[in-house]
Amino acid sequence: MIKKLYFLGMPTRDKLNLFVSVGALLFVLGIIDVILNSFFEMNITSFLPRWINYFTPLVFSFVGLHYVRIEFSGIRILDRLNKNINLNWFNAILTSLIIFVLIKNIPPLLNWLFFDADFIGTSKEECSREGACWIFVNVWFKRLIYGLYPNSEIWRINLSFLMLIGLVISAFFVAPKIKKYIIIFLLFIFPFIAMNLISGGNFGLEWVETPAWGGLSLTFIISIFALLFCFPVGMFLALGRRSSAPIVRYSSIGFIEFWRGVPLITVLFMASVMMPMFLPDGVYMDKLVRVIIAITLFEAAYMAEVIRGGLQALPRGQYDAGKSLGMGYWRMHLLVILPQALKLVIPGVANTFLALVKDTPLILVVGLLELVGMIDMAKTNPEWLGFATEGYVFAGVVFWIICYSMSRYSQYLERKYKTDR
Repeated sequence: MIKKLYFLGMPTRDKLNLFVSVGALLFVLGIIDVILNSFFEMNITSFLPRWINYFTPLVFSFVGLHYVRIEFSGIRILDRLNKNINLNWFNAILTSLIIFVLIKNIPPLLNWLFFDADFIGTSKEECSREGACWIFVNVWFKRLIYGLYPNSEIWRINLSFLMLIGLVISAFFVAPKIKKYIIIFLLFIFPFIAMNLISGGNFGLEWVETPAWGGLSLTFIISIFALLFCFPVGMFLALGRRSSAPIVRYSSIGFIEFWRGVPLITVLFMASVMMPMFLPDGVYMDKLVRVIIAITLFEAAYMAEVIRGGLQALPRGQYDAGKSLGMGYWRMHLLVILPQALKLVIPGVANTFLALVKDTPLILVVGLLELVGMIDMAKTNPEWLGFATEGYVFAGVVFWIICYSMSRYSQYLERKYKTDR
């Protein structure tokens, strides 16, 4: 009997099916115990003392994971699970704790988000207080998306973004020769068309001052313009930092290190308050333009370091090959070096873009109300005090969708352009 117990305590490949079956059974029992207790308030181990009963699911799952921890079992899914979440006893305990904490918190979270939440209504009096009051988001939805932009002119923002989406989608389905012109149009012409359409003042359109711009649309406007401009600026800074000309190299290094060493909040404050003091008399620059310039320069410094990493990763032979073909500096970099370097740093570039999008709520400190800023304004409304949580959850979901989509697309590009060097 003692031999059998000892044998069961040391999982080996000799009795693979036995260990996997016993381990899976114990682990599932632990999970079922927590699920029944969390969702249905049932306890299958209630006959045990309270202090033992509390740790029983954890013990079951830990022992179960111990029994299935067999190296090179030949079962692909089991080997993958062992490698990622069941490598040793510490991983087994951590995995069990995370699973149990999630299961314990799912029921109250679902109740608050959906089952006890209020979705239909026009005032806070129609909220039950037991769950989330999504009526708050519903009532303020238009402001959260468009800010204080006039309702009668919202079609201009919608048209601008529809044009952008249409151009981007069409670029995927047209011939390469036409795609080149679409990209040029998107980079150099469309931004000015969109800004004129949204701001108005021309072609009989009503002028809308930038303080009225806000919500998610302002988040997109700032992010898109900063993305368009920070990439080429960062690319030139990366090339400048590797230049053989001392004045170019040290100027680029100084610029990059200065912007990387200053917090973005400070940069935004300087752009909003201090920058107008240095402009010549009679010269006025809109606050939104100053903020876009500040964010562009700030993110360009980080972009430069990402691209420089790609340039340094290329073997010296690539540079020698370009020179042997008689290419000049710019032609060699445009046709040989940069295409290869940018492929290598797609994850880093995507990470910088994601950071830029998530940094846009900081413009609240200079009085521009993007999505989070509009939520801050809405929560101070006397009629909607106490419902900020729902607004922040909504903003978190929106930012997660945006960033996750960008992340997935960057992974697609990475796979598409992956080449062996």
